Amino acid sequence: MLDIKFLRSNPELVKENIRKKFQDHKLVLVDEVIEKDRQFREAKTRCDEIRSQRNTLSKEIGNLMAKGMRDEAEKNKAMVKGMTDELAELEKLEEKLSGEIRERMLVIPNIIDSTVPIGRDDSENVEVERYGEPAVPSFDIPYHVDIMERLRGIDLDSARKTSGNGFYYLCGDIARLHSAILSYARDFMIDRGFTYYIPPFMIRSEVVTGVMSFTEMENMMYKIEGEDLYMIGTSEHSMIGKFIDTILDEEQLPQALTSYSPCFRKEVGAHGIEERGVYRIHQFEKQEMIVVCKPEESPVWFKKLYQNTVDFFRTLDIPVRTLECCSGDLADLKVKSIDVEAWSPRQQKYFEVGSCSNLGDAQARRLGIRIRNRETGNFFAHTLNNTVVAPPRMLIAFLENNMNEDGSINIPEPLQMYMGGKKVIK
Repeated sequence: MLDIKFLRSNPELVKENIRKKFQDHKLVLVDEVIEKDRQFREAKTRCDEIRSQRNTLSKEIGNLMAKGMRDEAEKNKAMVKGMTDELAELEKLEEKLSGEIRERMLVIPNIIDSTVPIGRDDSENVEVERYGEPAVPSFDIPYHVDIMERLRGIDLDSARKTSGNGFYYLCGDIARLHSAILSYARDFMIDRGFTYYIPPFMIRSEVVTGVMSFTEMENMMYKIEGEDLYMIGTSEHSMIGKFIDTILDEEQLPQALTSYSPCFRKEVGAHGIEERGVYRIHQFEKQEMIVVCKPEESPVWFKKLYQNTVDFFRTLDIPVRTLECCSGDLADLKVKSIDVEAWSPRQQKYFEVGSCSNLGDAQARRLGIRIRNRETGNFFAHTLNNTVVAPPRMLIAFLENNMNEDGSINIPEPLQMYMGGKKVIK
């Protein structure tokens, strides 16, 4: 959410940013906010005037009564009552206008970084760099579910009976591999100085609206019926929510955290749920990284975060590339975002396995996450997040890039200790 003072002083800049994101239908919101903000400030000024006048008259009533000037005192009482009634109406108007302003401010997109490429959708995202040589073996790579089924590692039919499409049973060595990857990701991030967390898997609505846009919320979140609780779509939600209404000392920053959680997503939209596959599903597990830092440090942390994911995948012999998201592909809260994509030998193309985002002070402003500064005054923190790894989607890249001609799967050295020393899955 933008600072109302910034919008008030820079309406055309805010509108130009909306145009860059190809959301012209939101242009009217800027003018509406400015007008309602003007009305709000007028009402507030009038309230302050009334309170001052009422206090003066209230003091005079006592003096008039002491002097026996009852008629004059009664006139003042009548005036005070009229002021009190007017004040009550103005306070209702203030509350109404404040809510209407916030409602609009929540859907006006954050100001994107000047380096973000301008484009309408993900087809116009820009490749940044490649890591590792994308290889295509001389033998055919089967579809990932076929690989797992040959290794007796997945049961989709039973999951459809219990839960429907978008769910799965993993079993045997594939289930063990899934857990091994998450355990390795946890230790990989701890070794890089991040503090490990297991957060709540449900959060309240005030946290949901603090960490994401309404569109994302409607398309992603599952609500618990009858309660003010939502299932998290990623641990970033509860990890950033951890700092709600917090004032951090500069000495406490940066907060570099890595968290494990199951993730639950509706996956509403154009892509939909796969009937036979584990790329786009309702339930999965993920290791995440989250940073809360001073504003001037967020660009450096942004690069560190996506490089962590690149390094993690390269230790598992998986070629990857980074792709900068264009303006139209950025969620409204994001200042800048880079996707990490893994190489698929079967499809002979890259596909997304993680996304790194700098959200500036958007989440901090919504959630009240401040940094204490006794000299210049408190200011809002910057927040960032990135995926370390999200199996079972990552398993697709892992199996395809580590597959032998006989159908067996090599286990890279970093994972072997988590697989009981096993070097190959047959």
